Amino acid sequence: MTAAPVGEDTETVSSPAGAFDPALPYRLSSSVSVRPESFGALVYDFHTRRLSFLKTKPLVHVVQALEHHEDVHGALADAGVTETERDQYLRALAGLAQSGTITPR
Repeated sequence: MTAAPVGEDTETVSSPAGAFDPALPYRLSSSVSVRPESFGALVYDFHTRRLSFLKTKPLVHVVQALEHHEDVHGALADAGVTETERDQYLRALAGLAQSGTITPR
């Protein structure tokens, strides 16, 4: 998954399906199943039959926490993502939004 870099926390990332805005609430897509693994998790989309990987446990925590927070920033804080790591996580989440793994709520 590739995504455009994100500068400030409030910037949006354009994708064919729209723009990823970390100031909005997101959730795991209803067609996606997450299976925790030692490295992170396997992600399977039952609609597209696409298998993906979440490569770190903190990213898995962020993705699973999205539905419990008013915006992406809350999920990042809940997972203990530091300011220096934030852009990297926002790029990963933008890629997940572009692929349909996470969706706006």
